[in-house]
Amino acid sequence: MRDEIIAAVTTLAGSSVGGTLTVATIPTVITSTVPAAGIAGWFGATTTISTVVAAPVLVPAGAVIAVGSLLTYGAYKTWRYLKAREEQGA
Repeated sequence: MRDEIIAAVTTLAGSSVGGTLTVATIPTVITSTVPAAGIAGWFGATTTISTVVAAPVLVPAGAVIAVGSLLTYGAYKTWRYLKAREEQGA
């Protein structure tokens, strides 16, 4: 039962932390149709332009905290299990 409580508290705490972390940016090409320059634009001619922008990849900060907490707790449980097994075998 204790393991379930720890998992529930970690998940609740992780979900209540606000904010995001930017882990990467991905270049994205945006294409737009705009009026042509000069007199051609006055007569309705258009041209296509492309712009490269950096789109961020965001991760919720609470998720990072929750995953780190659960991994740390799992490592502790594994260490305790191996320690008990080592003492039992010796």
